Amino acid sequence: MLGIEILSADRGSALARMPVRPDMVNGHRILHGGLVFTLADTVFACAANSFGPAVTAAADIQYLRPAYLGDVLTAEAAVRSRSGRTLVCDVTIRRSDEVIAEFRARGSLLGERSAGQ
Repeated sequence: MLGIEILSADRGSALARMPVRPDMVNGHRILHGGLVFTLADTVFACAANSFGPAVTAAADIQYLRPAYLGDVLTAEAAVRSRSGRTLVCDVTIRRSDEVIAEFRARGSLLGERSAGQ
């Protein structure tokens, strides 16, 4: 729906891109922050799920620069630590070489599900 394309996904890392379309921007032609967050959370999920089924337990984003109509954003995720069922992952979102946002998430690996759940 958002045009997010996963370019690569490996154990503990992932790379994705998303073009900024007219239906994604506000009246100033600036990308809505929630869509930057969604791109980051999507690539985080690819990196986190490489260890097994995982969910986002907490996330924080720092918006450093705006993205505009016509930009193509890339998001690169790297799991920084893993202990038991908890992992921490950083995502950097760029427009070309320019960093526009930094995202950090804590993920929880899901345990085995019993029948009927």
